[in-house]
Amino acid sequence: MAKVRPLPVSVEAASKRESFTVWMKSLVMQGNGCTVFNENGEIVYRIDNYDNKGSNEVYLMDLRGNVLFTILRRVRVFGRLWRGYKGDNNGSNLNKEKPSFEVTKKGEITLLSNNEASCYKLKLEAASATGRTKSAALFKIIECRRGVVVAEGMRKQSRSGSGVLLGDDVLTLSVEPHVDRSFIMALVTVYGLMNHLL
Repeated sequence: MAKVRPLPVSVEAASKRESFTVWMKSLVMQGNGCTVFNENGEIVYRIDNYDNKGSNEVYLMDLRGNVLFTILRRVRVFGRLWRGYKGDNNGSNLNKEKPSFEVTKKGEITLLSNNEASCYKLKLEAASATGRTKSAALFKIIECRRGVVVAEGMRKQSRSGSGVLLGDDVLTLSVEPHVDRSFIMALVTVYGLMNHLL
């Protein structure tokens, strides 16, 4: 019998624009989560949430199950807030006093542990009264300083040329070069939690 071995996965920033397929389903039976495939159809990120959808704690993992980010939801007087921590809640490398980022319900992203003076905005696109067009983005991640879109998520279309939209739970994520892909996936995870997809 053939052995299945994971492919080497790099989570750093890439030097070219990349597209990912984000399937808002877990590959684990009876689990909530999402699975992310690269352009070659290989799994690169996953979230397996055995709790209810909209859980207060989810883990963004690579293919091997290494936790890249732990995302915790907090309810404040002014609304919900999601905090992202590098590493695993069960491991020794998670410091709950020092989150890497925070995202408010309005999509305002604050980087807390980054030495760079970076600013990002998670812009949720509103659907029109007649429905969304085939090419309309569901969300954009914008770098505030330059006003540049560094990642964009939209419903996936079939490759057959017919342009048929796949289900609401299948997205295409385009990520610009020189952007940390694991950080972008952590923000996509927050988008899924905000919209009760995970």
